[in-house]
Amino acid sequence: MVIIIAEFFVVILKVLWAFVTAGAKWVVRPKEKSVTGQVCVITGAGGGLGRLFAKEFARRRAILVLWDINSQSNEETAEMVRQIYHELDTPVTQDGPVGGVEEVPPCQPQVYTYVCDVGKRESVYSTAEKVRREVGEVDILINNAGVVSGHHLLECPDELIERTMVVNCHAHFWTTKAFLPKMLELNHGHIVTVASSLGLFSTAGVEDYCASKFGAIGFHESLSHELKASEKDGINMTLVCPYLVDTGMFKGCRIRKEIEPFLPPLKPEFCVKQAMRAILTDQPMICTPRIVYMVNFMKSILPFEAIVCMYRFLGADKCMYPFLAQRKEAMNNNEAKNGI
Repeated sequence: MVIIIAEFFVVILKVLWAFVTAGAKWVVRPKEKSVTGQVCVITGAGGGLGRLFAKEFARRRAILVLWDINSQSNEETAEMVRQIYHELDTPVTQDGPVGGVEEVPPCQPQVYTYVCDVGKRESVYSTAEKVRREVGEVDILINNAGVVSGHHLLECPDELIERTMVVNCHAHFWTTKAFLPKMLELNHGHIVTVASSLGLFSTAGVEDYCASKFGAIGFHESLSHELKASEKDGINMTLVCPYLVDTGMFKGCRIRKEIEPFLPPLKPEFCVKQAMRAILTDQPMICTPRIVYMVNFMKSILPFEAIVCMYRFLGADKCMYPFLAQRKEAMNNNEAKNGI
């Protein structure tokens, strides 16, 4: 009994110390680590946040491995990355004693593109094998690819529900199983899960999307605990949970108009810069904006009816309905055109 009591007090001290160190990071920003020359796989790199992540890692001279189901958009991202590499490696002339001295640029990193449907397990494993063979072992994995069906539950075809779950959640299992073994062997790596605030708290009309993001977060947290239990302190995990991001994915989504100026959709560039800061300082989780932390905490302690009242006040209870209506109208228009 004495041993248990002693251990309990040690745990309390460690918890208090964790609060102190976390608070210190708010005051003194931790130094960002270097990812120069490290191999970084980004899924869903053909657009949206994936493209912005690629550009940010390119500016830090990482070796980019871009995965996307769309070859053309993926190549467009690769071209942007090559342009960034070119700008970084443009020789700079410095004034010397006589004339100028030309700086020799460092070795230029490369970018590789692969067409991969992360919704298909075989495609993930075969593409991962190509990456290991053609590029090398992966240091950083950004699980970013995501889809949304845009249908109310009872109107959503089963195939779209399955597609949402597979791409947004199951794919994380497969990409991680493909690259984690070598990370464990080397005790080095970083896995990033790009989830959503809708994986922390939900809203009406996007049941499949919320379920997939809740699943991705559950997977991420369980894997984080497994790595801690195996004492692999060289492998880091970062969970990214942004509020609504203005990428067009949820075009039409609206909260109460009086509240919207205080909680507008996030600019994608801001969202990715915040996520990059978290990744490069090995931060376990980043919610953007910070109010998401508070909402998630309140959801954990308030009665459900109280949460419903708050949702209705904010207009968050039916915020997805305009988006769903637009998607339905667009689909009906496409069907009408195809029928002509």
